[in-house]
Amino acid sequence: MPEKVPQSKSAQHPSQDPAQASNDVAVSRNIYLDAFLTFFKIGLFTIGGGYAMIPLIEAEIIEKKKWVGKEEFLDLMAIAQSCPGVFAINIAIFIGFRLRCVKGAIVSCIGTALPSFIIILLIALFFHQFKDNEIIAAAFRGIRPAVVALIAVPTYNLAKKAKLNRYTFWVPIVSALLIWQLGVSPILIIIAAGIAGYILGRGGKK
Repeated sequence: MPEKVPQSKSAQHPSQDPAQASNDVAVSRNIYLDAFLTFFKIGLFTIGGGYAMIPLIEAEIIEKKKWVGKEEFLDLMAIAQSCPGVFAINIAIFIGFRLRCVKGAIVSCIGTALPSFIIILLIALFFHQFKDNEIIAAAFRGIRPAVVALIAVPTYNLAKKAKLNRYTFWVPIVSALLIWQLGVSPILIIIAAGIAGYILGRGGKK
């Protein structure tokens, strides 16, 4: 009876082809570099706080890279806003984790935070030299209105994407009035909204 010729490892496991494995490693490395550079660019041009980065995230992450969908991005924003910490860092961590779990979250977090760290460090080193410079002061006066627009536009877009209806349109209005007029803590607003959403969800209502 003829002896069976043992198959090679590549024949036994076609998925372990060296060329394919090398290509997978390259793709994996590229996604880390791509995520770092993308969030570095977002962090570099995020002027005015976390919400000012929303238009950049939508353009880069949703429309260009297609790493997350619009509906999923709304959920990630809600979670990021509800968690402790800086909004920009939180949303970067969630998207990075969505891409490559813990390693992706770390790369995205560093990419987002590094530009601010470098810029603030440079400003701290040289601030005393130009803090009274009229040109610098005038530049900041011009930036402030633009920052308001960067925050207002994504707020309006989020309101449309949230699909407010006659059952939910009062939530942002009442929440804004409670915070603005009565000084209610935003933390209490978030907790109350979460509890209300849970109760309504169990009742089968949207």
